Amino acid sequence: MSRKHHHLKGAEVSCCVKYFLFGFNIIFWLLGAAFLGIGLWAWAEKGVLSNLSSITDLGGFDPVWLFIVVGGVMFILGFAGCIGALRENTFLLKFFSVFLGLIFFLELTAGILAFVFKDWIKDQLNFFINNNVKAYRDDIDLQNLIDFAQEYWLCCGAHGPDDWNLNIYFNCTDLNPSRERCGVPFSCCIKDPAEDVINTQCGYDVRHYHDLEWQKYIYTKGCVGQFEKWLQDNLIIVAGIFVGIALLQIFGICLAQNLVSDVQAVKANW
Repeated sequence: MSRKHHHLKGAEVSCCVKYFLFGFNIIFWLLGAAFLGIGLWAWAEKGVLSNLSSITDLGGFDPVWLFIVVGGVMFILGFAGCIGALRENTFLLKFFSVFLGLIFFLELTAGILAFVFKDWIKDQLNFFINNNVKAYRDDIDLQNLIDFAQEYWLCCGAHGPDDWNLNIYFNCTDLNPSRERCGVPFSCCIKDPAEDVINTQCGYDVRHYHDLEWQKYIYTKGCVGQFEKWLQDNLIIVAGIFVGIALLQIFGICLAQNLVSDVQAVKANW
């Protein structure tokens, strides 16, 4: 019996690789299902599922999309990797590898383009934030996201408080009947440590004052600049997170390809 024939006869699927890949993916499968469930529940609460045309009605960004897209991708990948490993299905394992590799390639491309076209990305970020400022009152999830960003980065608007003139409720035109006219959302206000309850009316009429007086009551820096500063201050942490995600993706691809090779070697020996 030749040495080659003896090697093929002894080919087997590695149980460690198989069940590690299964366990690795079942976590992502369940997390993806949870994210997808939260997104669908949020849309059901807002009546989107009963009227799908309302998805395009919002002028700004609906944060629920994050849960739907991320949850959907995680669910599909987790399903393919989990079932593919458990059933030793080479089609699902190859689909898992290719899909994960495509996501890795898109992330890498996006990172390179963001570095090369920094000014264009900054302009798009300004456009994105201003669009969401306009739609601030249109969706409660978007409103909570903007409030969180302004409170976290201690900012107000894309470039400053006057960006809130883009919103029909906060603009300073004489024809604006809103009580919030010439104001800003409460998330722009400088918090008083002594206050236990948030004063949601703290931004009313504040832009009637001279802009030099604004800094007594509200944050005057724009969120684009504050976000850039936060990125610079936390560059190592952000880079570490992205490198960690990339290594996990490469590790998953290697495990899947290893398992495919084992399965094909066993089938070749039949």
